[in-house]
Amino acid sequence: MENTAFCEWPIVKANGELMLLVPLAESIGSVNPSGGFLDMQGKFLKIVIPGWLAEILEVGEGDFLRVSNADGDFQIRPVQTLLVN
Repeated sequence: MENTAFCEWPIVKANGELMLLVPLAESIGSVNPSGGFLDMQGKFLKIVIPGWLAEILEVGEGDFLRVSNADGDFQIRPVQTLLVN
C-alpha cells in the first residue's frame, strides 16, 4: 500500500506573483530548494506559480492547490470545487 501525504493551501498573491506558502515542520530539517520556482521564506517553502501555469490549471488568488507526494513524486494539482446552486 502506497503511503501518500497531501495538504491543501490557498494561492496567495504578493508583489504581483501567485504563490503557495507551505509551512515546514521543525522535524523536516534542512530543505535545499533547487531554485527556479522554489524558495525558502522563513519557515515556509515558497512555490511560485508562473502565469502560464496558472492559466493551464485555471487557478488564481484564493483558489486551493493540493501538494502531495503521490507515487513518490512532488505533485501540485488544483482542488476540484463543486458549484452550489
